[in-house]
Amino acid sequence: MLLLNRFGLILSKTYMQKLKSKSFLITTILFALAIVVGTNFQSIAGLFNSDEGDEEKWEVVVHDENGAVASALEQQIVFVNEQISITPSEEAPSDLEEQVEEGEYDALLTVMLLESGKLEATYFSDSLTSDQYSSDLQIAMQTIQSNLAASELNLSADELATLNMPVAFNHESFTDGAKSAEELDEARGLVYILIFVIYMSVLIYSMMIATEVATEKSSRVMEILVSSVPPIQQIFAKILGVGLLGLTQLALWAAVGFASIQLSSDSFEGGIYSLFDFSGNSVGTIVYGIIFFLLGYFLFAALAAFLGSLVSRTEDLQQMLMPVNLLIVAGAMLAFFGLANPEGTLITITSYIPFFSPLVMFTRVGMLNLPMWEPLLAIGLTLLTIFIIGWFGAKVYRGGVLMYGNSSSFKDLKKALILSKKEK
Repeated sequence: MLLLNRFGLILSKTYMQKLKSKSFLITTILFALAIVVGTNFQSIAGLFNSDEGDEEKWEVVVHDENGAVASALEQQIVFVNEQISITPSEEAPSDLEEQVEEGEYDALLTVMLLESGKLEATYFSDSLTSDQYSSDLQIAMQTIQSNLAASELNLSADELATLNMPVAFNHESFTDGAKSAEELDEARGLVYILIFVIYMSVLIYSMMIATEVATEKSSRVMEILVSSVPPIQQIFAKILGVGLLGLTQLALWAAVGFASIQLSSDSFEGGIYSLFDFSGNSVGTIVYGIIFFLLGYFLFAALAAFLGSLVSRTEDLQQMLMPVNLLIVAGAMLAFFGLANPEGTLITITSYIPFFSPLVMFTRVGMLNLPMWEPLLAIGLTLLTIFIIGWFGAKVYRGGVLMYGNSSSFKDLKKALILSKKEK
């Protein structure tokens, strides 16, 4: 009972100390503001564009040797982009270029009708960043070229529409329960977000635990703790304390995001929001996301805790935790790669490797309808790895917290294990 009380004391101390810290409050508030801005991005962007869009036109002067294309473009561009204003001109292209450079027009479009019946156009402006205007002009020119070709072939409007009609192409799978294209698009957006959340959370909170251990070690508090509380309880008390802090932070961000979406005036249809359509059955994916988040957190937090016990200064943490960070980054890269090909051999194999499972197996679970044994096997292997790391880490931790000096290499593992045996 006394040990449990000490375990709870370390847990609550770790949780409350981090919860009241300025860094926690600042990061929570800043990221919450970022969520509000992100979920209302279209509305915010509209505030800056609405006034300008009503008053300003993109003035394009058109030099057309044939003479018929410019008038047709003037009529067609209205259906593509009303902000583009077409002005036909018979002046020399060199003179028109000078007028564009002087600011009389925003752009120059030089059009030629070749003998083959094709249109060739050159777009001249001060910058190539106004892709939307040039793309809209290209679409209008494509329509004009199709109309010219139709008139040469004596095609009616209905016949031309039939030629331009898109093919009805349906994709079906012979596997029972396979996700449709719409369901895959929905899953891909949700999985993308959750992969990013898992990656950033594991990276940040594992570093937080290592910093906590190294700070207490540098203040010699560990010498008292290690003699009164078993190392395994110390490790997992700190891991649980920071883990609860992380869940608190994520819950706050999720609540802010949900409230912002509900209060937003955006329809969340089209544009960037088409990638993150959560209207379907995404509860199972979110549940797996929480499970793999916890697994990834405990796995890398246990690694970070005992590696943090080997350093005497917080400045040496980055060097010691570099392999851990590389594992997390490698898992994230594999997961993002798996979004495009979740059935690939590399993704399938690495999804069972415990250091990659929290991200890679989650990607496969979110994108595919896997048999239950596959995620369960990955979860079991990861839990076993967490237990082994916790057991081994407790041995290293007991000796590591008693080591002082400037050395912070992996050679110190052996020294820590020797010290751990002497303290028994």
